[in-house]
Amino acid sequence: MTAAHTHVPRAGRRHLRPLTIAFGLVVAFMVVEAVAGYLTGSLALISDAGHMATDALGLGMALAAIVAADRASSGNGRTFGLYRLEIIAALANAVLLFAVAGYVLYEAIQRFRDPPEVATTPMLAVAVAGLVVNIIGWRLLRSGAAESLNVKGAYLEVVADLAGSAGVIVAALIMILTGWVYADPLFAALIGLFILPRAWRLGHQALRILVQAAPPGIDLDRIQSELGSIPGVLDVHDLHVWTLTSEMDVATVHLMTSPTTDPHPVLDRARDILQDNHGIAHATLQVEPDTHQGCSEVSW
Repeated sequence: MTAAHTHVPRAGRRHLRPLTIAFGLVVAFMVVEAVAGYLTGSLALISDAGHMATDALGLGMALAAIVAADRASSGNGRTFGLYRLEIIAALANAVLLFAVAGYVLYEAIQRFRDPPEVATTPMLAVAVAGLVVNIIGWRLLRSGAAESLNVKGAYLEVVADLAGSAGVIVAALIMILTGWVYADPLFAALIGLFILPRAWRLGHQALRILVQAAPPGIDLDRIQSELGSIPGVLDVHDLHVWTLTSEMDVATVHLMTSPTTDPHPVLDRARDILQDNHGIAHATLQVEPDTHQGCSEVSW
């Protein structure tokens, strides 16, 4: 006997409006910062504009993933819809962050050897405006980052860019007050180094989901023990737990019972254990009597 309890997350809809506003702000200011970086000769501004470009692309992919997943049905062979799109988008964001950090670090090394002249006053003004834009983006995405890995990717990019804008401000002030021209490539390099660990964590989370590893914090031994303690259950096997998308952990398991055990209370109790104790609201449970043959023949 098999029972399935399905929970379809709709949190993506809540994130659509703040993501759209943040996307518009980032795209508009990205253009401003790129032009200002070119005109002032500031690598710090150019690096921050490059990071804003990945912000824009990342936010755009986040929006597209939410819209696609929300509209997707389970037809055409897509039995889980398109919920994995947001995880793919998060992984792409991580790759983009790595690329931007690598470019900034390479360019900073070149400028340490031959630092160009930088127009510091316009650089400072643009950096302050960029800080304001990133603070707005940070506030818009902060709550959604706790619910969705996709939104978290966009949020981390905005946070990193907020720090980048602050670094550009400090670099501009140092050059204005002391004339030390190496402040620009130095802070550009610091921005690049700041991005790297965040990109690594985001990519690691996305890859764990894509390879269907058990979610962090899930104790498989405890789940197996709790399910095995259900009256009438003699054995628990083929237990699998993985994350489909943000807010949606799923599980499958076989519960072997005595021939006289009523499967309905077993299913109800197992469902409650998974949902109440472990936050797994989507589970497929197979209850089989111990006289059943063939289950152990599955080789993988």
